[in-house]
Amino acid sequence: MRIVVQRCKQAKVSVDNRVIGSIEKGLTLLVGITHEDTEKEAGYLAEKIAGLRIFEDAEGKMNLSVQDIGGAILSVSQFTLYGDCRKGKRPSFISAARPETAKPLYDRFNEMLREKGLTVETGEFGADMDVEFTNWGPVTLILEHPFN
Repeated sequence: MRIVVQRCKQAKVSVDNRVIGSIEKGLTLLVGITHEDTEKEAGYLAEKIAGLRIFEDAEGKMNLSVQDIGGAILSVSQFTLYGDCRKGKRPSFISAARPETAKPLYDRFNEMLREKGLTVETGEFGADMDVEFTNWGPVTLILEHPFN
């Protein structure tokens, strides 16, 4: 799994000009799933994200997690994170898991975050979505498991 984590002041996702998920402060996650991913990778990354200390404390140090600040998560499936641009000018998405494999794991990943007490809003898997957010900091990290 490959996840782009962005600290945000607000975020929303729309399909056909209709907002289907929105949050205030928290994290925007772009979630990519490859063929080898299992619930083990999803669990590891859910645990990591829930406790990731990237929000500032009273002294201005990144010491607080999304849980600590009472923040929420906007999770958006993003198969293009596994786009391979090494050859030619058109990306290959052969490394991205097929929808019948990726959707159940994506859903389970989001449920694992909810099991940690987090509010999780999502996009619509496989839809053409518009994602808007205000990156706070900006802070952007890429998490991947297994680590390469």
